[in-house]
Amino acid sequence: MEETSEINALLNLIEDPDHEVFDTISNRIVSYGRPIIPNLEQLWESTPDKTIQQKIDLLIHRLRFHELQSRFSVYATSSQPELLEGALLVARYQYPEMAEISVLQEIEKIKRNIWLELNSYLTSLEQVNIFNRIFFSYYKFKGVEVSYQHPDEFLINRVLETRCGNAIINGILYQLLCGLLDIPVKAIKIPRQYLLAYFDNSYDYFNPKKENKDNIHFYIDPMNGHVYTHKDVESYFNKTGIPLIPSYFKPLDQKMILHFLLEELAKCFDTEDKLHKQTELLILADLLSHDNPAL
Repeated sequence: MEETSEINALLNLIEDPDHEVFDTISNRIVSYGRPIIPNLEQLWESTPDKTIQQKIDLLIHRLRFHELQSRFSVYATSSQPELLEGALLVARYQYPEMAEISVLQEIEKIKRNIWLELNSYLTSLEQVNIFNRIFFSYYKFKGVEVSYQHPDEFLINRVLETRCGNAIINGILYQLLCGLLDIPVKAIKIPRQYLLAYFDNSYDYFNPKKENKDNIHFYIDPMNGHVYTHKDVESYFNKTGIPLIPSYFKPLDQKMILHFLLEELAKCFDTEDKLHKQTELLILADLLSHDNPAL
Protein backbone atom coordinates (compact mmCIF):
# COMPACT_ATOMS: atom_id res chain seq x y z
CA MET A 1 0.00 0.00 0.00
CA GLU A 2 1.25 3.46 -0.88
CA GLU A 3 2.21 5.24 2.34
CA THR A 4 0.37 8.46 3.00
CA SER A 5 0.75 11.05 5.70
CA GLU A 6 -2.45 9.80 7.35
CA ILE A 7 -1.23 6.20 7.47
CA ASN A 8 2.11 7.29 8.93
CA ALA A 9 0.33 9.38 11.53
CA LEU A 10 -1.96 6.48 12.47
CA LEU A 11 0.95 4.08 12.78
CA ASN A 12 2.80 6.53 15.02
CA LEU A 13 -0.26 6.80 17.27
CA ILE A 14 -0.24 3.04 17.94
CA GLU A 15 2.35 3.79 20.61
CA ASP A 16 -0.07 6.08 22.47
CA PRO A 17 -0.84 4.47 25.87
CA ASP A 18 -4.34 5.99 25.99
CA HIS A 19 -6.89 3.18 25.33
CA GLU A 20 -9.44 5.55 23.80
CA VAL A 21 -6.87 6.86 21.35
CA PHE A 22 -5.86 3.32 20.43
CA ASP A 23 -9.49 2.29 19.90
CA THR A 24 -10.07 5.26 17.61
CA ILE A 25 -6.97 4.75 15.49
CA SER A 26 -7.58 0.96 15.43
CA ASN A 27 -10.96 1.44 13.79
CA ARG A 28 -9.42 3.81 11.25
CA ILE A 29 -6.57 1.39 10.46
CA VAL A 30 -8.98 -1.52 10.07
CA SER A 31 -11.01 0.54 7.61
CA TYR A 32 -8.05 0.42 5.20
CA GLY A 33 -8.47 -3.35 4.92
CA ARG A 34 -5.89 -6.03 4.16
CA PRO A 35 -3.57 -3.81 2.02
CA ILE A 36 -2.34 -2.05 5.16
CA ILE A 37 -1.04 -5.28 6.72
CA PRO A 38 2.49 -4.99 5.17
CA ASN A 39 2.81 -1.55 6.78
CA LEU A 40 1.88 -3.02 10.15
CA GLU A 41 4.26 -5.95 9.70
CA GLN A 42 7.10 -3.57 8.86
CA LEU A 43 6.33 -1.52 11.96
CA TRP A 44 6.26 -4.70 14.07
CA GLU A 45 9.73 -5.70 12.84
CA SER A 46 11.19 -2.28 13.63
CA THR A 47 9.61 -2.02 17.09
CA PRO A 48 11.41 -3.65 20.04
CA ASP A 49 8.59 -2.84 22.48
CA LYS A 50 6.62 -6.03 23.22
CA THR A 51 3.49 -4.12 24.22
CA ILE A 52 3.40 -2.27 20.90
CA GLN A 53 4.05 -5.54 19.05
CA GLN A 54 1.03 -7.05 20.80
CA LYS A 55 -1.11 -4.10 19.69
CA ILE A 56 0.08 -4.56 16.11
CA ASP A 57 -0.66 -8.31 16.30
CA LEU A 58 -4.18 -7.48 17.45
CA LEU A 59 -4.68 -5.07 14.56
CA ILE A 60 -3.43 -7.59 11.98
CA HIS A 61 -5.73 -10.23 13.47
CA ARG A 62 -8.71 -7.85 13.27
CA LEU A 63 -7.94 -7.04 9.65
CA ARG A 64 -7.69 -10.72 8.70
CA PHE A 65 -10.86 -11.58 10.59
CA HIS A 66 -12.84 -8.82 8.88
CA GLU A 67 -11.71 -10.13 5.50
CA LEU A 68 -12.56 -13.72 6.48
CA GLN A 69 -15.95 -12.60 7.76
CA SER A 70 -16.67 -11.01 4.38
CA ARG A 71 -15.67 -14.20 2.57
CA PHE A 72 -17.92 -16.28 4.82
CA SER A 73 -20.81 -13.91 4.13
CA VAL A 74 -20.38 -14.48 0.40
CA TYR A 75 -20.10 -18.24 0.95
CA ALA A 76 -23.23 -18.27 3.11
CA THR A 77 -25.34 -16.68 0.37
CA SER A 78 -24.03 -18.96 -2.40
CA SER A 79 -26.69 -21.18 -3.96
CA GLN A 80 -24.21 -24.02 -4.44
CA PRO A 81 -21.47 -23.73 -1.81
CA GLU A 82 -18.63 -26.24 -2.12
CA LEU A 83 -17.57 -28.20 0.94
CA LEU A 84 -13.87 -27.86 0.13
CA GLU A 85 -14.10 -24.08 -0.20
CA GLY A 86 -15.81 -23.87 3.18
CA ALA A 87 -13.28 -26.15 4.88
CA LEU A 88 -10.46 -24.00 3.51
CA LEU A 89 -12.14 -20.86 4.85
CA VAL A 90 -12.34 -22.43 8.31
CA ALA A 91 -8.64 -23.35 8.15
CA ARG A 92 -7.78 -19.77 7.20
CA TYR A 93 -8.95 -18.59 10.61
CA GLN A 94 -5.90 -20.26 12.18
CA TYR A 95 -3.66 -20.17 9.10
CA PRO A 96 -4.42 -16.91 7.26
CA GLU A 97 -1.36 -17.25 5.02
CA MET A 98 -2.11 -20.88 4.09
CA ALA A 99 -1.10 -21.88 0.56
CA GLU A 100 -4.30 -23.40 -0.81
CA ILE A 101 -2.51 -24.85 -3.83
CA SER A 102 -0.68 -27.42 -1.69
CA VAL A 103 -3.99 -28.53 -0.14
CA LEU A 104 -5.66 -28.82 -3.54
CA GLN A 105 -2.72 -30.76 -4.99
CA GLU A 106 -2.73 -33.25 -2.13
CA ILE A 107 -6.47 -33.82 -2.43
CA GLU A 108 -6.13 -34.29 -6.19
CA LYS A 109 -3.34 -36.83 -5.65
CA ILE A 110 -5.43 -38.86 -3.19
CA LYS A 111 -8.48 -38.67 -5.46
CA ARG A 112 -6.53 -39.88 -8.46
CA ASN A 113 -5.07 -42.88 -6.62
CA ILE A 114 -8.56 -43.93 -5.51
CA TRP A 115 -10.04 -43.29 -8.98
CA LEU A 116 -7.48 -45.58 -10.61
CA GLU A 117 -8.82 -48.49 -8.54
CA LEU A 118 -12.52 -47.87 -9.22
CA ASN A 119 -14.69 -49.06 -12.08
CA SER A 120 -18.38 -48.95 -12.97
CA TYR A 121 -18.97 -52.63 -12.14
CA LEU A 122 -18.27 -52.35 -8.43
CA THR A 123 -21.00 -52.58 -5.83
CA SER A 124 -21.42 -49.74 -3.33
CA LEU A 125 -19.65 -51.75 -0.64
CA GLU A 126 -16.78 -52.64 -2.98
CA GLN A 127 -16.35 -48.95 -3.83
CA VAL A 128 -16.09 -48.02 -0.17
CA ASN A 129 -13.74 -50.91 0.61
CA ILE A 130 -11.35 -49.69 -2.12
CA PHE A 131 -11.68 -46.12 -0.88
CA ASN A 132 -10.93 -47.21 2.70
CA ARG A 133 -7.93 -49.30 1.69
CA ILE A 134 -6.27 -46.37 -0.04
CA PHE A 135 -7.38 -43.67 2.41
CA PHE A 136 -6.66 -45.48 5.67
CA SER A 137 -4.08 -48.14 4.75
CA TYR A 138 -2.07 -46.57 1.93
CA TYR A 139 -2.23 -42.90 3.02
CA LYS A 140 -2.51 -43.89 6.70
CA PHE A 141 -5.17 -41.42 7.73
CA LYS A 142 -6.32 -42.11 11.26
CA GLY A 143 -9.05 -40.81 13.48
CA VAL A 144 -8.64 -39.45 16.99
CA GLU A 145 -11.25 -38.61 19.58
CA VAL A 146 -12.38 -35.00 19.62
CA SER A 147 -9.98 -33.01 21.81
CA TYR A 148 -10.54 -29.32 22.39
CA GLN A 149 -6.87 -28.97 23.33
CA HIS A 150 -5.84 -29.60 19.71
CA PRO A 151 -7.48 -27.13 17.28
CA ASP A 152 -5.30 -28.38 14.40
CA GLU A 153 -7.27 -31.62 14.45
CA PHE A 154 -10.28 -29.64 13.14
CA LEU A 155 -8.47 -28.11 10.14
CA ILE A 156 -8.23 -29.66 6.70
CA ASN A 157 -4.75 -28.36 5.86
CA ARG A 158 -3.25 -29.78 9.04
CA VAL A 159 -5.06 -33.11 8.70
CA LEU A 160 -3.62 -33.52 5.20
CA GLU A 161 -0.15 -32.84 6.62
CA THR A 162 -0.34 -34.97 9.76
CA ARG A 163 -2.82 -37.63 8.51
CA CYS A 164 -4.54 -37.27 11.87
CA GLY A 165 -7.94 -35.71 12.52
CA ASN A 166 -11.14 -36.09 14.49
CA ALA A 167 -14.35 -37.59 13.13
CA ILE A 168 -15.66 -34.22 11.92
CA ILE A 169 -12.75 -33.12 9.72
CA ASN A 170 -11.95 -36.70 8.66
CA GLY A 171 -15.58 -37.00 7.62
CA ILE A 172 -15.40 -33.74 5.67
CA LEU A 173 -12.28 -34.87 3.82
CA TYR A 174 -13.79 -38.31 3.18
CA GLN A 175 -17.05 -36.80 1.90
CA LEU A 176 -15.46 -34.25 -0.42
CA LEU A 177 -13.21 -36.94 -1.94
CA CYS A 178 -16.29 -39.11 -2.49
CA GLY A 179 -17.97 -36.14 -4.15
CA LEU A 180 -15.04 -35.76 -6.54
CA LEU A 181 -15.33 -39.48 -7.35
CA ASP A 182 -19.15 -39.49 -7.76
CA ILE A 183 -19.58 -41.79 -4.76
CA PRO A 184 -22.85 -40.81 -3.00
CA VAL A 185 -21.52 -40.56 0.55
CA LYS A 186 -22.93 -37.80 2.76
CA ALA A 187 -22.65 -36.81 6.39
CA ILE A 188 -25.43 -37.40 8.88
CA LYS A 189 -25.40 -36.36 12.49
CA ILE A 190 -27.10 -38.62 14.95
CA PRO A 191 -26.72 -37.63 18.61
CA ARG A 192 -23.15 -37.98 19.95
CA GLN A 193 -21.92 -39.30 16.61
CA TYR A 194 -20.69 -37.90 13.30
CA LEU A 195 -21.28 -40.58 10.69
CA LEU A 196 -21.17 -40.87 6.93
CA ALA A 197 -23.83 -42.71 4.98
CA TYR A 198 -23.84 -44.26 1.51
CA PHE A 199 -27.07 -43.00 -0.03
CA ASP A 200 -29.06 -44.67 -2.79
CA ASN A 201 -28.70 -42.21 -5.67
CA SER A 202 -31.31 -43.87 -7.90
CA TYR A 203 -34.41 -41.79 -8.58
CA ASP A 204 -37.71 -42.94 -7.15
CA TYR A 205 -40.43 -41.69 -9.52
CA PHE A 206 -43.19 -42.69 -7.11
CA ASN A 207 -41.65 -40.97 -4.11
CA PRO A 208 -39.15 -38.31 -5.30
CA LYS A 209 -38.98 -36.56 -1.92
CA LYS A 210 -38.28 -39.70 0.08
CA GLU A 211 -35.67 -38.87 2.70
CA ASN A 212 -35.25 -41.48 5.38
CA LYS A 213 -32.94 -44.29 6.35
CA ASP A 214 -34.38 -46.49 3.59
CA ASN A 215 -32.29 -44.36 1.20
CA ILE A 216 -29.13 -45.42 3.02
CA HIS A 217 -27.29 -48.60 2.02
CA PHE A 218 -24.95 -48.55 5.03
CA TYR A 219 -23.02 -46.24 7.33
CA ILE A 220 -19.30 -45.41 7.48
CA ASP A 221 -17.23 -44.39 10.48
CA PRO A 222 -14.88 -41.57 9.34
CA MET A 223 -12.47 -42.47 12.13
CA ASN A 224 -11.45 -45.77 10.54
CA GLY A 225 -13.75 -46.58 7.60
CA HIS A 226 -15.64 -49.24 9.54
CA VAL A 227 -18.98 -50.03 7.89
CA TYR A 228 -22.17 -50.28 9.97
CA THR A 229 -25.51 -51.78 8.99
CA HIS A 230 -28.98 -50.43 9.75
CA LYS A 231 -29.19 -53.01 12.52
CA ASP A 232 -25.96 -51.68 14.07
CA VAL A 233 -27.30 -48.14 14.11
CA GLU A 234 -30.70 -49.17 15.48
CA SER A 235 -28.88 -51.07 18.21
CA TYR A 236 -27.01 -47.88 19.10
CA PHE A 237 -30.31 -46.00 19.50
CA ASN A 238 -31.74 -48.80 21.64
CA LYS A 239 -28.69 -48.89 23.93
CA THR A 240 -28.55 -45.12 24.42
CA GLY A 241 -32.30 -44.73 24.80
CA ILE A 242 -32.30 -41.95 22.21
CA PRO A 243 -35.56 -41.72 20.22
CA LEU A 244 -35.06 -42.69 16.59
CA ILE A 245 -36.09 -39.64 14.55
CA PRO A 246 -36.20 -39.64 10.72
CA SER A 247 -34.39 -36.28 10.50
CA TYR A 248 -31.23 -37.93 11.86
CA PHE A 249 -30.95 -39.83 8.58
CA LYS A 250 -31.14 -36.84 6.26
CA PRO A 251 -27.85 -35.76 4.67
CA LEU A 252 -26.38 -32.60 6.14
CA ASP A 253 -25.83 -29.83 3.62
CA GLN A 254 -22.46 -28.06 3.35
CA LYS A 255 -23.48 -25.09 5.48
CA MET A 256 -24.75 -27.33 8.27
CA ILE A 257 -21.51 -29.32 8.27
CA LEU A 258 -19.33 -26.20 8.43
CA HIS A 259 -21.58 -24.59 11.04
CA PHE A 260 -21.02 -27.64 13.24
CA LEU A 261 -17.25 -27.61 12.53
CA LEU A 262 -16.97 -23.94 13.53
CA GLU A 263 -18.97 -24.47 16.72
CA GLU A 264 -16.76 -27.38 17.73
CA LEU A 265 -13.55 -25.52 16.82
CA ALA A 266 -14.71 -22.58 18.95
CA LYS A 267 -14.68 -24.85 22.02
CA CYS A 268 -10.87 -25.04 21.70
CA PHE A 269 -10.59 -21.42 22.80
CA ASP A 270 -12.23 -21.29 26.23
CA THR A 271 -9.40 -19.72 28.23
CA GLU A 272 -9.58 -16.04 29.15
CA ASP A 273 -6.81 -15.00 26.78
CA LYS A 274 -8.46 -16.79 23.83
CA LEU A 275 -12.14 -16.07 24.39
CA HIS A 276 -12.06 -13.48 21.60
CA LYS A 277 -11.29 -16.32 19.18
CA GLN A 278 -14.24 -18.32 20.46
CA THR A 279 -16.50 -15.30 19.94
CA GLU A 280 -15.20 -14.75 16.40
CA LEU A 281 -15.65 -18.38 15.39
CA LEU A 282 -19.22 -18.33 16.68
CA ILE A 283 -19.84 -15.17 14.64
CA LEU A 284 -18.68 -17.05 11.55
CA ALA A 285 -20.86 -20.03 12.51
CA ASP A 286 -23.91 -17.76 12.82
CA LEU A 287 -23.37 -16.60 9.25
CA LEU A 288 -23.97 -20.20 8.13
CA SER A 289 -26.90 -20.82 10.44
CA HIS A 290 -30.26 -21.60 8.85
CA ASP A 291 -31.65 -19.03 11.30
CA ASN A 292 -29.61 -16.30 9.63
CA PRO A 293 -32.22 -13.94 8.09
CA ALA A 294 -29.85 -13.23 5.19
CA LEU A 295 -30.08 -16.85 3.99
